[in-house]
Amino acid sequence: MSRRDLVLCLSSRPDLPAIRRCQHRNNFKTPMLLHSARISARRILATPSGIRMATTHSSATPVEDAMRDKLVAAFTPSTLIIRNDSHLHSHHAAMRDSTSKETHFHVTITSQEFQSKPQPARHRMVYALLKEEMSREGGIHALQLRTRTAEEEQKQAEREQTQ
Repeated sequence: MSRRDLVLCLSSRPDLPAIRRCQHRNNFKTPMLLHSARISARRILATPSGIRMATTHSSATPVEDAMRDKLVAAFTPSTLIIRNDSHLHSHHAAMRDSTSKETHFHVTITSQEFQSKPQPARHRMVYALLKEEMSREGGIHALQLRTRTAEEEQKQAEREQTQ
């Protein structure tokens, strides 16, 4: 198993182990976990909101770290998953001359801030928050979002259990 395939799973739920290594990032189905594709030089911190997450001492992922900091501060999420998919797009013509290794992200965020808001409004909230990272040279080129409330996440978990 390559280093890229290992995923560090950090739980915000007390009934689950604090750290669990998943075999492959595409095979996990456990809800309420925070995931980070990079596992070297990471340490676990408890944030004011009670979420556990991985951070770095000297960041090799400044865009991802800035995204994480802003999303946690603005939305106080119960679940935050940031996956860097840049390596999947490095062969594209537009990315060949790019020196940044942080251009394509998939973000799953669960927050009560999204309560009673339609998906487009939720996405606009996140885009407005990450405007700086998206507008700078070498910043975010593509951002896939999955925004949901705790109730929606619970329904999804129940559907996955019945399948």
